[in-house]
Amino acid sequence: MASSRFMEWNGNQSSVAMFVLLGLSDEKELQLILFPVFLGIYLVTLIWNLGLILLIRMDSHLHTPMYFFLSFLSFIDICYSSSISPRMLSDFLKNEKMISFIACATQCFVMLWLSLTECCLLAAMAYDRYVAIGSPLQYSAIMVTSLYGRMIAGASVIGFLSSLSLTVSCFHLYYCGPNIIQHFFCDLPQIISLSCSNPFSSQMTLLLVAIVVGFGSLLVILLSYGLIAASILKISSGKGSTKAFNTCASHLAAVTLYYGTALSVYLCPKSNQSMKQDKVLSVFYVILIPMLNPLIYSLRNKEVKGALKRLIKRATALCQ
Repeated sequence: MASSRFMEWNGNQSSVAMFVLLGLSDEKELQLILFPVFLGIYLVTLIWNLGLILLIRMDSHLHTPMYFFLSFLSFIDICYSSSISPRMLSDFLKNEKMISFIACATQCFVMLWLSLTECCLLAAMAYDRYVAIGSPLQYSAIMVTSLYGRMIAGASVIGFLSSLSLTVSCFHLYYCGPNIIQHFFCDLPQIISLSCSNPFSSQMTLLLVAIVVGFGSLLVILLSYGLIAASILKISSGKGSTKAFNTCASHLAAVTLYYGTALSVYLCPKSNQSMKQDKVLSVFYVILIPMLNPLIYSLRNKEVKGALKRLIKRATALCQ
């Protein structure tokens, strides 16, 4: 049978053993052009995020809750990008972009774990900015190590359990034939649509996680920024208001990029044309945002710039 390598037999029934990823493009020439572009993006993502983590760890002035959250965000971005980019890069050089059932399930689990953890982390960072602006005198007493450590652990556990429930509910379904995923990674909604069994339970699990974790985190962020706005309006001096706003501008930009692109992909009605648009938007939030996050938090951040200058100064002194 021609399709035997894609299927495995289970009694009188056959089930899918391999999925086929269509990738970003089926044009070989374009794939060869995209390979060095996305390889460069991946390497820059690793270097910038790892560099930011090391800078935060090496400079004592950055040993604060905000930069602890930021270093964890960079760690998530490294892992998130690494769960997708290496396979996508190898697929650019292949004629058949196949992925095994187990590998697809693993990629889904890791991606969902990291993306849902990032949702919770962005909410925790919004709360941190609210405390810093709304209660600056009590900030050190409120944001103690045990609290922000528990916030990080809580975000990771929520992401892990949510991802586990989604992955199990999706890959527990029966897949008997259709195995083409119109994407460059294992996208959960598309995989569920390929099932030959009733996907209702998986769809409900996906909806529940999206509402509780995704929109729940967004609600916390919006409430935090509402309180931040109210606190800024109470500041009498214009200089003080500008300084307060600048402390959360980078986080607000990161949240807008992350949620803006994700909502555009998963809330818009689907059609053949929108599938192509989804791929472009997915490249942005899956590939580009992990690269942009360290830049967003560094370019206008005087403390990060100061830490980098101090590090360069120390390195120069050691070399002399």
